[in-house]
Amino acid sequence: MQQEARHSTEQALHDYKMGVGKFSEKLPEVTKTFNAFTEACFGEGSLSKKEKQLIALGISVVAQDEYCMIYHTKGCIDQGAIEQEILEACGVSAAFGGGAAMSQSVTLVQECISELTSHTH
Repeated sequence: MQQEARHSTEQALHDYKMGVGKFSEKLPEVTKTFNAFTEACFGEGSLSKKEKQLIALGISVVAQDEYCMIYHTKGCIDQGAIEQEILEACGVSAAFGGGAAMSQSVTLVQECISELTSHTH
């Protein structure tokens, strides 16, 4: 079962990247402009890249955006966030977003952490 779950997270990341590729073929300027804007927003500044990923994860949990939850959980891990930091960000989002945010935090986000860190240990 763990293997199937890992595949689902990696497949979702792959599907997102493939979707962006197809979208950029049809609307290259929109994609280019959006990507440049996003890169600027997530660049190092007064807030670290890790802090920005944690914020984005919290927002995606409240917004119920599963692709962004997966993407930003990976972003948090890639920027060095530990499980406790990720879960605390989810806790803050649950305090703001209520039960729906909590349900995503205790299911999808924890699943992503497990899957995305299991093959690095």
